[in-house]
Amino acid sequence: VAINQSLPTTPAGDHFYDVGEKARAIRMWISSVLFKIVLYKAQHRSLLNEAATALQLASPNDVVLENVLPFLKLPSYTFEGED
Repeated sequence: VAINQSLPTTPAGDHFYDVGEKARAIRMWISSVLFKIVLYKAQHRSLLNEAATALQLASPNDVVLENVLPFLKLPSYTFEGED
């Protein structure tokens, strides 16, 4: 269920003692999004390695290393839970 479908009907809590289910739902959704980002980033890295291997076999090494690989890399952002 998407966060925008479940959040409107989720109790918010009483602001003093009970944080409420709404905060928990948001935390769980953020965690699931971060998990997916880490997973997709790992899949992307794997595909890049396959493509780089194919390029290295088909092209002179200096062309691949200097001109192709720098454009294929993801930014060096890290997310919580990522190794």
